Amino acid sequence: MTDPSPVSGTPWLVGLDVDGTILLQDETMSPGVPEAVARLRDLGHVVTIATGRSWMGTQRYVEELGLTPEYVVCSNGAVTMRRTGDAWERWHVETFDPSTVLSLLRERLPDARYMVELGSGQRLYTAQLDDWTLDGGRQVLFEELGAAPVSRIVVVSPGHDEDDFHRLVADAGLNEVSYAIGWTAWLDIAPQGVDKGTAMERVRARLGIDGQQVLVAGDGRNDIGMFGWALGVGGRAVAMGQAPDVVKDAAGEITGDVADGGLATALNTLPAAVEVGAVE
Repeated sequence: MTDPSPVSGTPWLVGLDVDGTILLQDETMSPGVPEAVARLRDLGHVVTIATGRSWMGTQRYVEELGLTPEYVVCSNGAVTMRRTGDAWERWHVETFDPSTVLSLLRERLPDARYMVELGSGQRLYTAQLDDWTLDGGRQVLFEELGAAPVSRIVVVSPGHDEDDFHRLVADAGLNEVSYAIGWTAWLDIAPQGVDKGTAMERVRARLGIDGQQVLVAGDGRNDIGMFGWALGVGGRAVAMGQAPDVVKDAAGEITGDVADGGLATALNTLPAAVEVGAVE
């Protein structure tokens, strides 16, 4: 990874993907990440998470890492949480009408498993989805999935790979929503124009942090929008070493694999902020 000669003396906004960036596949921490995150936090930087996971599947890592941000980006940018004292609220939620998309998908993937996340955060699903947090969710008939606006649609079809999903998106004409392919091959559909980058920009503006003082890191196709945003405001976009080529091509720099502590290597390039604890 190249040394971007970071500017010292002001707080950075650091947005981190979870799976494949902070976490290994067995959900243990990547080597050196807890120490590197704690260093940045203690030096006065704003370290937060920007993930495809729901808040329910994210909060534990905010707590385990001892993070103290005011905002956390979830659900691929459709949901931004805000800390209020010792609790959290759903500060900004993007939704869309899922009915047309669901109909298009079911025509092509009748045997897939489907889930939607409502604006309230509740999840409705047609069948159990491995590796997804469904606590508090409700199993419903497919027809009930489209009854109310949602912040995301998730489609899991074990017999299909990423290439199949890309063809499906093209064939179905899904150009009115944003989509990403998950690292274990699921299709994640969000409102049009919404991704991690749009949510991170909202957070950056709210905190008043200069765009040149932004660093984001990730490894998946759902990080491409966030990379483009970071580079566009003059910040840094770091792809993990094991990321697909299309993700690496979208980044400004490449670090080591998640198994080798690549995120910690990137984080340790940041200098101290102007005043420890200046930004919460």
